[in-house]
Amino acid sequence: MTRYKVILEYDGTNLIGWQENSQGPSVQSLLKDAIEKFCGTRPDIVGAGRTDAGVHAIAMCAHFDLDNEYDANTVMRAMNFYLNNEPVSVLHCEIVPDDFNARFSCVARHYKYVILNRSAPPVLNKNRVWWIPRKLDVSCMRNQSEKLVGVHDFTSFRASQCQAKSPIKTLDSCRIEQKGDLIIFEFSARSFLHHQVRNMVGTLVEIGLGTPYDIDEIFMARNRSAAGATAPASGLYFIRADYATND
Repeated sequence: MTRYKVILEYDGTNLIGWQENSQGPSVQSLLKDAIEKFCGTRPDIVGAGRTDAGVHAIAMCAHFDLDNEYDANTVMRAMNFYLNNEPVSVLHCEIVPDDFNARFSCVARHYKYVILNRSAPPVLNKNRVWWIPRKLDVSCMRNQSEKLVGVHDFTSFRASQCQAKSPIKTLDSCRIEQKGDLIIFEFSARSFLHHQVRNMVGTLVEIGLGTPYDIDEIFMARNRSAAGATAPASGLYFIRADYATND
């Protein structure tokens, strides 16, 4: 048995998300299909994160095991051959120790969220940004976003279907940068609750549009209805995962 680590990029627009199920194509199902066509087996594929439908990835890490050992470059080329015309690409592949786990070995996950803040709708970036035609107060959003950093009970920012045992999470960093018409949020943490990033962005956007939310009060409420609406999936990207051993 040989364990392979892969780095993936994907456009989640027409995918049901990371997890394989019968509702449509997923990142997992496309990867399994490609591997099966290559070597006849359909391995379990474990990712660093389980992105939702419509969410994209710049460098998602995943691992899987194959009964036979192949050269890593051969595996990467074969997967990309069978992924041709699919919205998933394998950027890197290597053989790793059996104890490497893309999910549980991860020490930090990084996401970004991209907003297009202009009056004209997107064409080139359609399905890859959240278009907001009304001008946002970026300074106000930054001031409130600073309160998100640290150890908090994120109950007000978790999805109702979230299966995490505890709502207590540590947000290591939250940055908001404006580049012309683009407003880019970046979040880093060891782990996130379901929809946590999209709910934080949705709340900050409402603050930027003038809603008098206070992040401290939202935390104290411990109620999803106390925060803003969930931001669309189209603007969210999984950037990368960090591992202590640099695997």
